[in-house]
Amino acid sequence: MSSACGLWAIDVEEYDTLQEVTVSSIKQTSDLNKSPASVTVLNSAHLERMGVDAIKNVSAIAPNFYIPDYGSRMTSSVYVRGIGARIDQPVVGLNVDNVPILNKDNYDFELVDIEKIEVLRGAQGTLYGRNTMGGLVNIYSMSPFKFQGVRFMGEYGSGNSLKSSLSYYTKLNSHLGMSVGGNFTMTDGFYDNKFNGADVGTERQGSLRWKTKWYPLSNLAIENVASAQLSRQSGYPYQSVASGEISYNDTCFYRRTSINDGLTVNWTAGEFTLSSITSFQYLDDNMTLDQDFLPLEYFTLTQKRKEWALTQDVVVKGSAGSYDWLVGAFGFYRHTNMSAPVTFKDYGIQELIEKNRNNANSDYPIRWDERSFVLGSDFEIPNYGVALYHQSHYDLNQWSFTLGLRLDYEKSELNYNNFCNTSFSIYKGDVANGDVYSVTLVDIDDYGYLDQSFLELLPKLTVAYRLPISDASRVYASVAKGYKAGGFNTQMFSDVLQQRIQSMMGLSEVYNVDEVVSYKPEKSWNYELGAHITDYNGKYSAGVSVFYIDCRDQQLTVFPKGSTTGRMMTNAGKTRSFGVELSASWRPTERWALTASYGHTDARFVEYKSGNDDYKGKVIPYAPRHTLYAGVSYSQPINQNWLDRIVFDANMKGVGEIYWNEQNNVMQPFYALLGASVRFERGDFSLDLWGDNLTNAQYNTFYFVSIGNAFLQRGNPIRCGATLRLNFNMK
Repeated sequence: MSSACGLWAIDVEEYDTLQEVTVSSIKQTSDLNKSPASVTVLNSAHLERMGVDAIKNVSAIAPNFYIPDYGSRMTSSVYVRGIGARIDQPVVGLNVDNVPILNKDNYDFELVDIEKIEVLRGAQGTLYGRNTMGGLVNIYSMSPFKFQGVRFMGEYGSGNSLKSSLSYYTKLNSHLGMSVGGNFTMTDGFYDNKFNGADVGTERQGSLRWKTKWYPLSNLAIENVASAQLSRQSGYPYQSVASGEISYNDTCFYRRTSINDGLTVNWTAGEFTLSSITSFQYLDDNMTLDQDFLPLEYFTLTQKRKEWALTQDVVVKGSAGSYDWLVGAFGFYRHTNMSAPVTFKDYGIQELIEKNRNNANSDYPIRWDERSFVLGSDFEIPNYGVALYHQSHYDLNQWSFTLGLRLDYEKSELNYNNFCNTSFSIYKGDVANGDVYSVTLVDIDDYGYLDQSFLELLPKLTVAYRLPISDASRVYASVAKGYKAGGFNTQMFSDVLQQRIQSMMGLSEVYNVDEVVSYKPEKSWNYELGAHITDYNGKYSAGVSVFYIDCRDQQLTVFPKGSTTGRMMTNAGKTRSFGVELSASWRPTERWALTASYGHTDARFVEYKSGNDDYKGKVIPYAPRHTLYAGVSYSQPINQNWLDRIVFDANMKGVGEIYWNEQNNVMQPFYALLGASVRFERGDFSLDLWGDNLTNAQYNTFYFVSIGNAFLQRGNPIRCGATLRLNFNMK
């Protein structure tokens, strides 16, 4: 299957089967493989062989698309073409069966029986709006009208890792089909906490999914997908750079429960198609951290959240000869209740509070009366938005023109309550031997309200010329505006409270709530030139794109200087990013398939001053400068009663360099991970023996600094395992 700047690694018979069912986005006005855009398409056969069951597994396969594997399932940072975000609003949207997932913290989940994944790079805001300035990922699950029967998957691998799934597909009649599936995964992780010897990174995760497709009329299709997911994870393998060990004393875990339901209705009348996409999304999670990640009694953070959201998208498409058009309206409402208390413990009180105060006034030192107290923060965050959009596509002989425009409005509100109830004593002379001079009560109970609203016009223009090589071959140029919504730094409220207390001790107050809590939208202009070529026989395809992104107020996640407890989103002045993406696939014979992709990004600050530091010319942190993928597959027919064929697959994924801070003085060099598998196939049965990171490459996936201490997370070591699949087709 060819794709625009995409990959192809399936057998001819699998390609033919795939064409029996149309799996595409409702908002596409033409075949995605013929679209003038940078797109990577991965089909079910390739996804199975690569072990891809979540979007983070696509990292580096699509050029300049990177999702680091660190932290918990709440950490779903996505970087594309030098832009990305570690917290809050994403730069890449995620649609599952055409339903948008609003919260980035809910991106990391495993999905049973993925039919296809599409990775669109470049600004997609005209059709998809907020937070798609870097691209869009579409995931489509298998239809009960394509397969009827039972599918089973069982896998065991290193780290006592287990995966299993079971699904049932049926057609109740020619108009109604259903599927029910579930999966369970577990792992004991790959590292230990030296403080207590416990496994780090353990997880138990399970999900259920129910899909219904109904064709009550020949021109009416109704699809509903309901899912529920539970995830329970232990702490994080954050290693101290100073000690070289993972060692911390307080409990770390992440727990998530999510429920989603999406209803899609399509009605066709002549040259018109009316579509409605309605969704309900619920998220209930708890992140608890030993926030200092040291074997010391510093402080802990617990963030509990309950969030529900509604979305509604209405799309009307039409066609009149060479002219295709689309108009739509989108609206959403999201409501979040969050509690995020930070608990200061004895050593943290000594180092972060008492020492700072007593160094400033040694004649009248203080001592906290309680050796543990809470900086409490509760939030209520309503967030809603509406949008109107249009796109026209016109074909003129070999030329085609696409023009789109979106008007997007969004408002976000923050109701907060900061509270702390404790006390400290002021001594005259030495604390140990002196007398108590006075006692100060700390009784803080602050309420406040903040709001922001954003109104954006998001245009896009694309011009393409079809090459005579094949119907899917063309060159194109595009320009589009990207936009990522602003928001609030809820994690900074503990620091606001801490500074409030310091002012009560005679130290100057540093933080102003409005300044440190709110951050502005990120906006960009995206320019792209590209080409993709596919022969008529489908034996080869190739793609190239060159891009330039001019970004204003780019959102960056930073850890404030000094002995602070939080992290915050800030806006850099100006950044620019340019680069190239290459991809190619070749099938010289029916037995061989080769694929490769490469992405290079040079993303730097044009204007960014943080205090006395000027980062002009520095590389933007956390986004890799290079991604590289290469894969080869060979199928050997056996044609025996006990075995049909053996498929050999080898691949390599490379990422780097990655700079970890704005100063560019800490980085992860380029690294490559080698994987391989051997598959044995017999009818409805297959067995894969596989290995990842076969050279046991040493690399890091994350680096950060907290209260002056540096930490990193090591990547997974060499892994191997076996995967069994059984497909009982009951057609």
